Amino acid sequence: MNSFTDFNITTTDSGFEGDKIKMSKILGKEIIVHAFRLEDSKCFTGKCLYLQIEFSEEMRIVFTSSKKLIEAIEKIPQKGFPFKTIIVEENDRFRFT
Repeated sequence: MNSFTDFNITTTDSGFEGDKIKMSKILGKEIIVHAFRLEDSKCFTGKCLYLQIEFSEEMRIVFTSSKKLIEAIEKIPQKGFPFKTIIVEENDRFRFT
């Protein structure tokens, strides 16, 4: 019988580091965005944006289905990470400043 190790399968760890934090806790406060990931949303139609952020000197994870944030972050070149920003809410929509 084969053993899993016989297959020489390796995987990459694309998981983010830190505890989840609610968007409401970071609104209007400076954060550092280190990385992002887009996945199909489990709750809504469309995509879910996962952000690896640094907030108050701790690595955290925040996620949102905000189309404005998704559209903006997709335009940032890979060399642009990490970057400082503040997420604000205007007219019930989030945006980077």
